[in-house]
Amino acid sequence: AGSIEGMPDSNTPRRSKASTDAETYYDGSDADGFYASIWGGEDIHIGIYDHPEETIRDASRRTVATMAEQVKLSAADSVIDLGAGYGGSARYLAARYGCRVTCLNVSEVQNSRNRKLTAEQNLTGQITVVYGDFENLPYSDESFSVVWSQDALLHSGNRAAVMTEAARVCKSGGTIVFTDPMQADDANDGALEPVLERINLTSLGSPAFYRTAATENGLTLRSFTDLTPHLTRHYSRVLEELCRNESDARRISGDAYVDRMQAGLRHWVNAGSSGSLVWGIFVLDKT
Repeated sequence: AGSIEGMPDSNTPRRSKASTDAETYYDGSDADGFYASIWGGEDIHIGIYDHPEETIRDASRRTVATMAEQVKLSAADSVIDLGAGYGGSARYLAARYGCRVTCLNVSEVQNSRNRKLTAEQNLTGQITVVYGDFENLPYSDESFSVVWSQDALLHSGNRAAVMTEAARVCKSGGTIVFTDPMQADDANDGALEPVLERINLTSLGSPAFYRTAATENGLTLRSFTDLTPHLTRHYSRVLEELCRNESDARRISGDAYVDRMQAGLRHWVNAGSSGSLVWGIFVLDKT
């Protein structure tokens, strides 16, 4: 930790456009300002809410704790977090369970904040922050006992490759646990067009896709916990916080960014309310 690892060179396999678009977006100062302030700055993923007015930070941390309970972590475990963002999940896992965590992420802006927060919490000995693309993991087979990801796989243009890579680096007897905003298996054509256009994607994964990908990679589906109502609640809460702190957000991220974000959040809420989206926790075992 503390150095830039895994930066690409001429031998790095070609990445999908979606992955490079995600890097450009999250490296932007307007996006970084928004996620660091409005979204909570530690865990920038979907939360599990005890009540509608709960803070985004508390609900997001509950997601991390709920996922960790599925894995039974210990100090002997090595974890890789695919699309780790600011590393809040890694710090929770390292502090609570004593495990070692590798944060792999394409945004060096987010990685820099991750390293800073990790150092402030005295966890640099357990957490390594690596610049990398989860479509082409720079690790040998069976390197990690747990593969972890939260609401990041949607940013891949080749999710089948990500699932193959996750299975490859997971040890025999290990576990893959992840969440991802997904299109419902029965979503109508065009129902997600406003969402996809906002995040510059052509599709989302679906529960059926991830079940099939698990089977194709020799993984066993232990469970899928459908938590879809929390997706709609989460994006509603983020929109509420953005509107409540709109003047600060416009100062930090600019008018154009805030206008686009408000419209985008409403698209997520509408799509979730209409039944076009699914969100929950997948737990896959590698035998």
